[in-house]
Amino acid sequence: MPLRLPRSLIFIAGVALTAVTRADTPPTASLPPIFNGQDLSGWKAAREPSYWHVVDGVLVGQSDDRKLESMLYTEQSYGDVVVEAEVRFTGEIDSGIMVRKPELQVQIGVSRSLKRDMTCSFYTGKYPEEARAPKAAELLEPGAWNRIRVEAKGDTFTVWLNGEQVSQYTDATYKDPAPIGLQIHAGLVMKVEFRDIRALAL
Repeated sequence: MPLRLPRSLIFIAGVALTAVTRADTPPTASLPPIFNGQDLSGWKAAREPSYWHVVDGVLVGQSDDRKLESMLYTEQSYGDVVVEAEVRFTGEIDSGIMVRKPELQVQIGVSRSLKRDMTCSFYTGKYPEEARAPKAAELLEPGAWNRIRVEAKGDTFTVWLNGEQVSQYTDATYKDPAPIGLQIHAGLVMKVEFRDIRALAL
């Protein structure tokens, strides 16, 4: 006869499992905002600051016919960190979220080198096979707000897209604290939008 556990025990076990999961991965609500939705306070632009502006609570990165690169960095540096943002774009863009030093990029949009969408894959000067996110194509909603979550913990880097883990990369090279960065890639006219940007030092 199969063993039947009391409902109370099942409930307690479920709560315990949830607690463990939350301890390992802080919930979005516990991540403090690092973008105030009004201006670029707490951020600084490296090259072409005019490419970054705030419209109706949204951080907009938009290049022009000069097709120059621009980077926007937090004034604060982070080592072990969880960073989340909702991202929206259409068409062919090339952007990313940067963490640590040397700089490690989580790709958003189309790779200039591979000529295909590599969203949520890690770029290290190339796209290592073990650092790619093939499942992201199934989860990405073009033209809609997509939530990207990046965790840098020790030598392990993990990315979630719309709540589902899509890539993980381990490399001890990227070990030093650095500002969180957002990218506008050179070589194309593009627009990318970010909102609800949050980060928590671990």
